[in-house]
Amino acid sequence: MTRKQKCKFVIQYFLEHAPTAETELLYDNPFQLLVSVILSAQCTDKRVNLTTPSIFEKYPDAKSLSHANFEDLFQLIKSISYPNNKTKHLIGMAKMITQKYDGHIPMTVAQLIELPGVGRKTANVITSVIDEQPNMAVDTHVFRVSARIGLTKGAKTPYSAEKQLIALIPKEYIYKAHHWLILHGRYICIARKPKCSICGLRSVCDYYRKHGDS
Repeated sequence: MTRKQKCKFVIQYFLEHAPTAETELLYDNPFQLLVSVILSAQCTDKRVNLTTPSIFEKYPDAKSLSHANFEDLFQLIKSISYPNNKTKHLIGMAKMITQKYDGHIPMTVAQLIELPGVGRKTANVITSVIDEQPNMAVDTHVFRVSARIGLTKGAKTPYSAEKQLIALIPKEYIYKAHHWLILHGRYICIARKPKCSICGLRSVCDYYRKHGDS
């Protein structure tokens, strides 16, 4: 089976079984999503969702966050991984958005990656979730699942996997495919012992063909 045939099968499967897949981060606007995604680096969405309500209550927009006192913000996110760096990033991000973009979240990858705390993965998440742009955010789950199935071949970095997936997946599905793959990796194709016995993709999966349910 070719990678293109695998991709077609995977898309049809998810269109049938997860047509409304979306981020598990809770947000009401682009600013809140950006804060949440920055906080989610090497941290669970569940932990982020427990933390953000108090942040958004005190800092409802970029302007208010840009004036945040470091220690005050740190206290709100200290249960998150790397709170020191993330506090600096959030305040720096808010200052730049306030000064350069008049408080509005920019909506291109090139603009977003200039913001403190925002890398390519975060920028791809923001533009694909908010604007449905055909950008593919590759985190550890997407990287693992796409390699196991065989959608990517020999990708050594997230960026190389991203380029392969962008070239393979039809443009109209790219923004949604990120959610399909990340949720599949989070709940079914988990890192240490994937749940192949209940996986609907095993008939086209390279990993299953090689390892079975072991």
